[in-house]
Amino acid sequence: MTTATNVVLVHGGFVDGSGWQKVYRLLRRDAFQVSIVQNPTLSLGGDVAATRLVLDGLTGPAVLVGHSYGGAVISEAGSHPAVAALAYIAAFAPDKGESVNTLTSAPPPGAPVPPILPPRDGFLFLDREKFPASFASDLPVEIAQFMAASQVPWGVDALNGAVTEPAWRSRPSWYLVATDDHMIPPSAQRAMAERAGATTTETAGSHAIYISRPEVVADLIRRAATGTQ
Repeated sequence: MTTATNVVLVHGGFVDGSGWQKVYRLLRRDAFQVSIVQNPTLSLGGDVAATRLVLDGLTGPAVLVGHSYGGAVISEAGSHPAVAALAYIAAFAPDKGESVNTLTSAPPPGAPVPPILPPRDGFLFLDREKFPASFASDLPVEIAQFMAASQVPWGVDALNGAVTEPAWRSRPSWYLVATDDHMIPPSAQRAMAERAGATTTETAGSHAIYISRPEVVADLIRRAATGTQ
């Protein structure tokens, strides 16, 4: 595998790309060219198109990184010729025909249920009061509360968007399991990582691990960039 010189970061639902700031700084310090996709999160197709626009502008191979719902985006967009490797950060890794909705329709017994409110005009939000404990339990309360107050509406069409040909079947992949995640059960993360044949690392952290443990996230991305098992 050719060493990737580019990293493209794809955020998940309810948030935007600003959460990648610490990871961005760490990777830039290592001379990676880092791009951050600002997904509209209206539909999977729209988010894939936004990701491919960024990939189209790159020179050289890239590691395509997805957090949470961003894992569905990179699974669909990762067949782009610029993509050398995939990195899933506490993320969904759907197979052909699967969506985030199908992957979450039957949670493991006893698993925490994300406090997603009923759809409103085609969009989803997390319960603002329950957001810190569910999404960002290892962040300072003030930061978690700000994230709850600044939620990005997540389109139901994005939740239901099905992957057509998962890139992890043709690209090497890495997976970081967040063992204290209350949004995607760690057992589900492990199962998706195993199915994808991903090189897997586990670390204590909430669903917001890309913010709370940026060094661990950046290290996984570095290993994906060099093909290090």
